[in-house]
Amino acid sequence: MGVINSGFGGRRGSSDPRLPPGQTHVYDWPVLSTGPTPNVDEGRWSFTITTEDEVAHRWNWSELQEVGVEDIVTDIHCVTHWSKLDMAWRGVPIDRLFEDVETSYDYVMVRSYGGYTTNLPLEDLLDGQAWVATEAEGEPLTPEHGGPARLLVPHLYFWKSAKWIRGMEMMPSDDPGFWEQNGYHLRGDPWREERYW
Repeated sequence: MGVINSGFGGRRGSSDPRLPPGQTHVYDWPVLSTGPTPNVDEGRWSFTITTEDEVAHRWNWSELQEVGVEDIVTDIHCVTHWSKLDMAWRGVPIDRLFEDVETSYDYVMVRSYGGYTTNLPLEDLLDGQAWVATEAEGEPLTPEHGGPARLLVPHLYFWKSAKWIRGMEMMPSDDPGFWEQNGYHLRGDPWREERYW
């Protein structure tokens, strides 16, 4: 599986205090993917949270929009050392999706169309820290950037903001996802430079 990367123009060193250690400010939005880009239209898209009791909470595209979309302006930080500041997003807060979910588990495996996975502690998804994003910079997300919907967890390195999101499964332990099995840190805090194991 080859790694696709493009769009690394417009880099600039900066002393901006919003930049975590080792990051460079970029003005474009680089595309980084491994494997082919899934093409999932909104009519086929769905999102499911599955608990340890195999209870499935499911939303199709229109049901997700009805949950309530928020505007977010935030910085994103890629493990490959670039950061994009003050990026405008629209998305549904993960908090709202978990309102009726009963679980005693503390971890989540995020699953994407195309087979990608990433692990997260539930506490990194709640309390206004994460969204299912459907727009970026005033436009619907393109497939290259994870459209029609991606996870947005901006306080962690951007690989945790899984593209093409389709669901979350509750887990009793912090089992590693795709990149974590290949040497990336289990959590990925950019302020602690948690890039690799």
